[in-house]
Amino acid sequence: MAGTNRNFDRIEEGPAVILVEPQLGENIGMVARAMANFGLIDLRLVAPRDGWPNEKAKATASGAGYVLERVRVFETLAEALSDLTYVVATTARQRDGFKRVLGPVEASANMRARTDAGQSVGILFGRERFGLDNAEISLADDIVTFPVNPAYASLNIAQAVLLMAYEFLKTRDGQAETLPFAGPDFAPAPRAELVGMFDQLETALDVRGYFRPPERKPAQVDNLRAVLSRPGFSTEEIRLLRGVISSLDRFSPARPRGEGSPQDDPRRRPAPPSGKKAAGDG
Repeated sequence: MAGTNRNFDRIEEGPAVILVEPQLGENIGMVARAMANFGLIDLRLVAPRDGWPNEKAKATASGAGYVLERVRVFETLAEALSDLTYVVATTARQRDGFKRVLGPVEASANMRARTDAGQSVGILFGRERFGLDNAEISLADDIVTFPVNPAYASLNIAQAVLLMAYEFLKTRDGQAETLPFAGPDFAPAPRAELVGMFDQLETALDVRGYFRPPERKPAQVDNLRAVLSRPGFSTEEIRLLRGVISSLDRFSPARPRGEGSPQDDPRRRPAPPSGKKAAGDG
């Protein structure tokens, strides 16, 4: 086959490629070919429309059958991602939320560093017709988009896989990128805001008996703070998390914050049926 030299050892490395509900076997085969071109080997399919294996995929793989032989099929995206520690989701559309937006060069550099450190990473690709939905993107760590012609930004799956695989193979050659849109500015929050969140969470957990046995509390608090300080939260992210904590620690006038659930307040109990008195009523 043109361009193929069997005197060289195959490159077999890099991130997993995850295709969500791919429709056409031909596209899966072309993805396998693009992966083989740049040394990727781990192809995962989530609920392929026409099932697996697929003869049409073999027809378009053009010598990359060894990639198809290792394909793993999953019923859900969560199962396909379960062993990965870092995942990027590809999209051509701007999304709301807290996720960083990267170009393929920066995303590939991140994945290379993590791969070299022994971590398992993956690249998430959506359906042929409409890509990934927001719930699926929420399972990824970062978003990747491509600097393409804004008047014609649509890439087919094999093209998108080829671009990411190419950038991963040449991560040593970093270069500047101009992206069609940017994510939110993630300036780190002041330390006082982070400490405030720590204190709020510690109080809420303490009154619910989380720290058991008591002598382990200092170590448990240290561990919690270590985990929560690792991401470098922004002010907006801390506000979001503190809102979550507050929603789990609701209070009433009879039972102030930290005194238990609103359901424990006798004044919040359901009213007795009409004509009957609640226990304890005169």
